[in-house]
Amino acid sequence: MLTIGTIVLGVNHVARATEFWHAALGYVPREPGDETWVTLVSASGSGAQLSLMLSETPTQDHPRIHLDLYADDQAAEVERLVSLGARHVDWDLYPEDPDFIVLEDPDGNRFCVIDKSPG
Repeated sequence: MLTIGTIVLGVNHVARATEFWHAALGYVPREPGDETWVTLVSASGSGAQLSLMLSETPTQDHPRIHLDLYADDQAAEVERLVSLGARHVDWDLYPEDPDFIVLEDPDGNRFCVIDKSPG
């Protein structure tokens, strides 16, 4: 049997990415990392693990894999993430009435903030 153990993002600067994702998700290093790798886990102990790996590969405009972050207050979370260093993406593939907003982290990794508010 297989299960997904960790989601891995390639980043240009592991320490900066660790700061961003810690502030964004409240995740903390599972064990001390270094300048090439760190695995972050939820401080509560639940949820997926997120590993950050040093990479020199350029980011993709339309990545094949990305994170979907669920928000019960999408506007507030987008504002908070932007204040932490995320940037809005001029996404050319939005449907007519999207329930998501595309952002990118300080390393250019794109992710979506999905509106999961009641109603």
